[in-house]
Amino acid sequence: MTFGHRYASALMLIAAALPIDLHVAIGSQNVIPPTVSLPADLPGYLQSTQDPASGNSFTRVTKPGNLGNGVVCGRKYCSHRYSSAQAWSADQSLLVISNGCGGMCFLDGHTYAPLFHRDRSGGCEWNPQEPSQMICVQGRAISRWTPRTNREEVIFHATNYSNLQFGPNKGNPSRDGNRIVVRAVRADGKMVAFAYDLKQQRKFQDIDLAQLAGANRACSISPLGTNVLCFQNLEDGTDQIMIFSVDGVLRQKWAEHHRPGHGDMTVDADGSEIYVGISKSEPDKYQVIKRRISDGAVTSLMKYGEAQHASLRALNRPGWVFLSYAGDPAEVSNHPDWAPYAREVIALRTDGSGYVRRIAETRNVVFDYWSETHASPSPDGSQVVWSSNWGAPGGPVHDFVTRVDWSVSGTSSQKEIVANGLR
Repeated sequence: MTFGHRYASALMLIAAALPIDLHVAIGSQNVIPPTVSLPADLPGYLQSTQDPASGNSFTRVTKPGNLGNGVVCGRKYCSHRYSSAQAWSADQSLLVISNGCGGMCFLDGHTYAPLFHRDRSGGCEWNPQEPSQMICVQGRAISRWTPRTNREEVIFHATNYSNLQFGPNKGNPSRDGNRIVVRAVRADGKMVAFAYDLKQQRKFQDIDLAQLAGANRACSISPLGTNVLCFQNLEDGTDQIMIFSVDGVLRQKWAEHHRPGHGDMTVDADGSEIYVGISKSEPDKYQVIKRRISDGAVTSLMKYGEAQHASLRALNRPGWVFLSYAGDPAEVSNHPDWAPYAREVIALRTDGSGYVRRIAETRNVVFDYWSETHASPSPDGSQVVWSSNWGAPGGPVHDFVTRVDWSVSGTSSQKEIVANGLR
């Protein structure tokens, strides 16, 4: 078992960047040892820097202390919320920083200049179709909130429920922005989850979480708004996924541990809903997999490695999952049969071809949850936000944004990796 696997389930190895173009070919005959080629010095705040491995430019967008316009970052970390949370508004005019800024801090989505701060609690996520709005869940209410004006419209006020939560932490709206899943405590004291349609202002059937094995960690709506996924943690540490219709009918039970986890959902090329993440069960342990929500069918996307988190927030660039890797490049270089990425963000095709696009070297080293990379792309995939302590364990964690030019085409794919590593 590797260092990353021993450290924590979320901290997974990545093979270092290869000093070639944005796309790479890695097979049994042409593996290039991982390297770390970024400059040793931390780039200046709002200073554009070129990543020599990918050729992409990136910018540090947070720093400890006062950034201006009411935006103040903590000394330990200042970052976007999570890999599967949409960091940019639908039109990419705003970028939200939620960790370590005492509420919600909003940056210009293109220049990254600090714009304003909102003293906001509860769960809020961007509406994927309404650029000015976030969908918020808190207390007894579901609301639409406009961060720029701080105007809020309550859509649903619960009388028989309290402690409403968006997920918590794992929730996203459906792709059309109309449906969400809320976890709440019912008047009889039971914890339940239910789907809610914001457009129709319709609440669906309660799902009694107390009847499920283990403790509920979160529930979320599927991309098409037709399924509710509930994540259950059993006493023995097994993480399972239960899939219900919005009317509360059990459709699927994924009993294997974490198969997958630390992931995100999207609609595949054939129109089926899929969950993409990292498996921690055989026969695809520590591989990146996609799993079809309708029937549980699994496809391996990347061979054994230590991918840490998966994000499918590039809603307008379907077919790509953005993966955060952690770990030690030297260790990865000693294992040519592993996925050759360490301390790196990549974009991987979800069609099973193994086609990869290099995004960023991170120089991030294992320390704690807040220092994990948690890469998340903008809706069109032209920007990717990621976190790094820049090689200083326990040091400040900063957010960086990499710009990606999708018009630049590569010369080769990683089909050999699929053939040699997954089958």
